[in-house]
Amino acid sequence: AACNRGMAVVAGVKSGINSIKDLKGKRVAIWPGSTQEVVILDRLSAEGMTIKDIKSMRVSFSDMASALERGDIDAYVGAEPAAGISLAKGIGKIVEYPYSTPTGSLNMVLSTRRELTKTEPEFVKSFLKMHRASSEYAMSNRDAFIEMAMQKLGQPRPSIEKAAPNVELTWNIDDKFLTQAHYYGTQMLAKKQIRQLPDYKTFIDPTFVKAIAAS
Repeated sequence: AACNRGMAVVAGVKSGINSIKDLKGKRVAIWPGSTQEVVILDRLSAEGMTIKDIKSMRVSFSDMASALERGDIDAYVGAEPAAGISLAKGIGKIVEYPYSTPTGSLNMVLSTRRELTKTEPEFVKSFLKMHRASSEYAMSNRDAFIEMAMQKLGQPRPSIEKAAPNVELTWNIDDKFLTQAHYYGTQMLAKKQIRQLPDYKTFIDPTFVKAIAAS
């Protein structure tokens, strides 16, 4: 695992959109093939709606905040720091953080080649130890988290301060992660984001992080 959360359904402050149901008939930016697409389709379904009930617009994550500010869209299903940017500028509001589906807050993962785990296991273990240490440090030191994010993303402090609470840096693979990942895979297949499901016995290998957790 690498990062949970980081997603948000954002609408213009004067849009009159205050819930998922309010998206009906509205111009909503969604990036095809993304986790956000899977999640919003699930949320629409939970509200008795489908993608046909909204005006879906193909907009990249990096352009969503700007598109909302220009008035090109009414709402977007985005990734941080877009939501933070919209909030900090006073042009957007949070409709919801869409973590109520079975996918939960699952978002980003850390991956490598299968052969590397066999040929360089100590390297993989050392890398994951550093990943754990850096993730735990950042989550327990918000100021350092914000400073680094400002440097890497090139965004001003107000935007990152709004975005940071909606980002959870993670490193472990637990039963909850596995359950969410399996469900997410079925949704990717159903929505034709992938052609077939992976063999989860080899696709997700928790042995390294389990060893680190026990050390």
